Amino acid sequence: MNKINYQKELDRVIAQNQRSGKVPKLLLHVCCAPCSSYCLEYLTAYFDVTVYYYNPNITEPEEYRFRLNEEKRFISLKTFDRPVRLTESDYRPADFFAAVKGLEREPEGGLRCRECFRLRLAASAAKAKELGMDYFTTTLTISPLKNAALLNELGAEMGERFGVPWLYSDFKKREGYKRSIELSREYDLYRQNYCGCIFSKRESASAP
Repeated sequence: MNKINYQKELDRVIAQNQRSGKVPKLLLHVCCAPCSSYCLEYLTAYFDVTVYYYNPNITEPEEYRFRLNEEKRFISLKTFDRPVRLTESDYRPADFFAAVKGLEREPEGGLRCRECFRLRLAASAAKAKELGMDYFTTTLTISPLKNAALLNELGAEMGERFGVPWLYSDFKKREGYKRSIELSREYDLYRQNYCGCIFSKRESASAP
């Protein structure tokens, strides 16, 4: 099986829509403001973007609210090519704990993270279908610490399940991650050092 170049797949979709004069509706699952910064700057040139904030993996309420408010603050301050809307899910950390039950001792980046990705992408696909979106995708591929191939595999799987096309991406490419750092500095965005769950927080705290 040939390895997929996710950036070229995204380029192909963008070019196809531009040729037809379409501005498709995109649901963008957002994990945090820093990761969304470059993604929104880039994608709003080509899509009508609705941000979806569903992150039950952020298991501390104060942390969850702070990250959500940072996302709202960034969207309110930054000028985009097209207006950005935000829809947020109810805060349901029980969703996360149920999804990763039995995987609590897995290392960061292992099977627990896979199930966390699956949970959030399934919810995003369902929301995209509910809102009548043309595509859905996630900001998670911008992180050098996240497995872009796995995220795209799960996203495509959920797209087929819910009947909404998955938009392939690897947002760290073309210096996307570097640009997210620049934007984070420019807008003084909170950059956390763990993904959000209590397990990754413990692992981060114990790292040398």
